[in-house]
Amino acid sequence: MTPTPAPNDEAAPATSSAPAAAHTPAAADPRARAPRRFRSRPRPRVWRGAVLALAGAYFLLPLLASFVFTVHVPGQGISFEAYTQLLGAEGLTRSLLLSLGLAAATITASLLLAVPALVAVRIGSPRLRPVVEVMCMMPLVVPPIALVTGISTVLRWGPEHLSRTPLYQTFLAVQNPDFPLVLVLPYTVLAPPLPFVYRSLDAGPRAVDVPTLVESARSCGASRPYVVLRVILPNLQAALAGAGFLTLALVLGEFTLASLLGFQPFAVWNVSISGAHARMSVAVSVLSLLITWLLLLLLSRAGTAPATVSPGTSRHSRTSRTSGKES
Repeated sequence: MTPTPAPNDEAAPATSSAPAAAHTPAAADPRARAPRRFRSRPRPRVWRGAVLALAGAYFLLPLLASFVFTVHVPGQGISFEAYTQLLGAEGLTRSLLLSLGLAAATITASLLLAVPALVAVRIGSPRLRPVVEVMCMMPLVVPPIALVTGISTVLRWGPEHLSRTPLYQTFLAVQNPDFPLVLVLPYTVLAPPLPFVYRSLDAGPRAVDVPTLVESARSCGASRPYVVLRVILPNLQAALAGAGFLTLALVLGEFTLASLLGFQPFAVWNVSISGAHARMSVAVSVLSLLITWLLLLLLSRAGTAPATVSPGTSRHSRTSRTSGKES
């Protein structure tokens, strides 16, 4: 008698061949074995270069044309007389120092007005932010000629009604030609610097979690002045530098208010000499633009300077982190 195979002997090949049969089609398919290759499409960088070239031409070509106008004299060739005459130009130093003094006073007043308001709104009353924003943007809808008309009306009204009061001397002091404070007030509150200062400063607290910083400092026992001076302001260096630069540029180039009120800062002096010394006036404009760019670079470096950490502070933080891990 022939022995019959055990049931286990017949089931073993069947079960062993099932996985092989299941994997055979996938293994036989070359597309399944080969890794998929994706073709990297080149990024469209040509239009980026074209946009940068157009922007550079838009800004540099007028500057280059102005420089050529100052150095090229028809019939004489190249001459730098327009730049050498600036050293002895009458009224340049006085008008430039006056504009820089007005810019410094405007920057100080704008920051003292805007920074506490923004910090208070960010920390204490976030619901008042739209109100503060609308109030700071309102000067954009006031034309400079209307502003000058109102200021000149008040200046004419003053001597008639304040001549017999102690305020008359103060009224005359704010109109001192050596340093007219009557220009600082509209520059700070109503002229364009306030909206730009607000926009620049508002971007700083948005990038920094001010409420968390304040709560952390207050929980460590810091007073409110210490929190503002040593915690908030160091984190707003870039915003403060940007606001200061925008105010400086706008005050140096402001013409309408100062001209109609009878004062002569840098912009008014530059226009006044353009009739008799056209090349020197353009040369002054070119140099002022280059100086403004240089100040922009300096302020941007000052605003983005990395914070220095003392060795003791780093050692203390490293020790605290180690103790935290051990605990």
